Amino acid sequence: MLLQHAVKPISYFKAHAADILNELAANQGSLVITQNGEAKAVLQDICEYDRTQESLALLKILALGRTDYEAERFKPVSAAFASVRDAIKQRRQI
Repeated sequence: MLLQHAVKPISYFKAHAADILNELAANQGSLVITQNGEAKAVLQDICEYDRTQESLALLKILALGRTDYEAERFKPVSAAFASVRDAIKQRRQI
């Protein structure tokens, strides 16, 4: 859906809800709903919503990793793998 067609007033949404949902499903896009000329909500296809949530989760993981790096809460790869190997050995002995 083109951006110029992706902004609709709430009255249009009320009158054409089924058609809008079908179009969103087919194009996997988003629609901005306005009320009194102001953007009030975004309507997304469920697949697009899932992709957005996955992207946000990955960005959060990256941000947490950067925070840990800046706080020097990390260890060299060789040390990390050594601790994993040790944990595996301990589990096998149990």
